[in-house]
Amino acid sequence: MTSLTALVTGGNGFLGSAVVAALSSRGVRVISADLHEPADLHDPTDAVTHVIADVRDRRRTAEVVGTHRPDVIVHLASIVNPGRDTTAEQEYAVDVEGARNVVDAALTYGVRRLVVASSGAAYGYHADNPVPLTEDDPIRGNDEFTYSRHKRLVEEMLAATRVEHPQLEQVILRIGTILGETVRNQITALLDRERLLVVAGSDSPFVFVWHTDVAAAFAEAVLGPVTGIFNVAGDGVVTVPEIAAMTNRKTLTVPAAVLKFALRIGRALGLTEHGPERVGFLQYRPVLDNRRLREELGVPLRYTSREAFEAYLRARAEQDSAGAERRSLEA
Repeated sequence: MTSLTALVTGGNGFLGSAVVAALSSRGVRVISADLHEPADLHDPTDAVTHVIADVRDRRRTAEVVGTHRPDVIVHLASIVNPGRDTTAEQEYAVDVEGARNVVDAALTYGVRRLVVASSGAAYGYHADNPVPLTEDDPIRGNDEFTYSRHKRLVEEMLAATRVEHPQLEQVILRIGTILGETVRNQITALLDRERLLVVAGSDSPFVFVWHTDVAAAFAEAVLGPVTGIFNVAGDGVVTVPEIAAMTNRKTLTVPAAVLKFALRIGRALGLTEHGPERVGFLQYRPVLDNRRLREELGVPLRYTSREAFEAYLRARAEQDSAGAERRSLEA
């Protein structure tokens, strides 16, 4: 049993819930901060305290840190899947200004360590990205892709903080596409289409990682002695043609120039919220090298990228079957 206290921002989200569970199971006293209390507050171990806080609120963020005095802050709060009505200003306020508020509160109250959820998107979607990308490669998050730009900006802020305030230890986890039994994101939404889009000349390689592997990485980042930057992804990649074969779907191959033109027109007409920048998102997927995660941080990954995707498909099939059975009984 450890006497360590960790504050987790975004603790009620899909990833946050897994991280909170992983930490509390290891004896960490967890303060889970989110916009709302979770539906189920029952915790037989009393290891988790839930508080309502918005990282955009600088005063409230400082108040939570000052009240609970965590040894470690795990910062997860960000907008990964913006809604149709979410503005770029709202995303910036959460992703970038929220991170700054957390860092400032950590410095004010002498927090020992900060563990931050970054993303492979921080490297950016570029034709000349090395394959695979290591933590020593530059972060070049695309300005035209909001989430990618914000992850780059946050990491640049953290780099400056390491120079100015070396007493605040940092662990940054650059995460691939997270999958789990109940996950819903922009990637899983692709499976709702009859045909999967392939950009001509690119297989669009995805690196997947199972949510419990990610949670284990955060637990090690909180409890272990190692600091630094680590890619978090399963071994190998899964391409769009492979996804199509595994899900019995057909593919539609479109030249990049044609797709960019179609998205530009579609967004202008209000037919889609996606613009031509999304083509690069499909063409130049960052492929993450996980060697440092396994060898230096000491995280044993249970799932490869392919195994994580297969586990997701099994879970989805079970949910669809259960839903069909429930509807049959209700009919």
